[in-house]
Amino acid sequence: MVRVVLLGVAQDGGRPQPGCARACCLDLGPEDVRYPVALGVTDGDGQGHLIEATRAMGEQLRTWGHRTPSSVSLTHAHFGHVDGLGLLGKETMGLADVPLHASASMIDLIGRTPMWSELVKDGVLLPQPFEGPVELGEGVRLEPIPVPHRAELSDMHAMVIRGPSTSLLFLPDHDTWDATLRAHNATSIRDWLDDLGVDVALIDGTFWSDEELVGRHQGDVPHPSVSETLERLGPRQEDDVDIVFIHLNHTNPLHNPSSREHKLVRAYGWRVGQRGDAFTL
Repeated sequence: MVRVVLLGVAQDGGRPQPGCARACCLDLGPEDVRYPVALGVTDGDGQGHLIEATRAMGEQLRTWGHRTPSSVSLTHAHFGHVDGLGLLGKETMGLADVPLHASASMIDLIGRTPMWSELVKDGVLLPQPFEGPVELGEGVRLEPIPVPHRAELSDMHAMVIRGPSTSLLFLPDHDTWDATLRAHNATSIRDWLDDLGVDVALIDGTFWSDEELVGRHQGDVPHPSVSETLERLGPRQEDDVDIVFIHLNHTNPLHNPSSREHKLVRAYGWRVGQRGDAFTL
């Protein structure tokens, strides 16, 4: 059985976020902690494939039920998605010959970054740049989908994960819906998801609205707000894809199931991701 497990739902900084003194990060109990976003994919042979390498990898592997990953895939270079790569090396897990699937620009960055290039030299990672779909394991195909997102260090690829009967889109980051839809000649979110042929879409829900960015401009950290996405989608319709919001900033009220915002997402027929959510493909 091919299975995908959501191993984290937070934006790169997690929750509580370091340096945050706002109410959203104070007096949180263990149940309020959120790990940076990542996926665990178990193929038909029982091998586990990790998408994103976060600093919470230890806790995420325990959630997933795999001791080590058989491969790692990366969407892009922003730190919360890659800052756990070193955990695979000799200082911690001591793995060898782990296939690393990522874009050519991400692989190039790894080769130019001393801490990561050592993992390649030591034989921990086997870089395999995207050249089309990747057969991760028995019954699982990964299709990288380029999407516009801040490219200071590398480009960004969403992932479509196809199993024997169901397909899932993993889109933790992108700049704007207009740019993404234009890049794929789509007229609407529904149109694009239909073109991709997916049944489930885990999509960027970083901010509820621009008002969360106190002291910063939205252009500094571009993401489409959940409010905008809901406005574009409206209520769920018959035969719609199952849309789940992930990659939530620590400020996002969707972390609170009792919030007005969380209830509105549910009233529209969509969902907010929770660590441990599982999808059979």
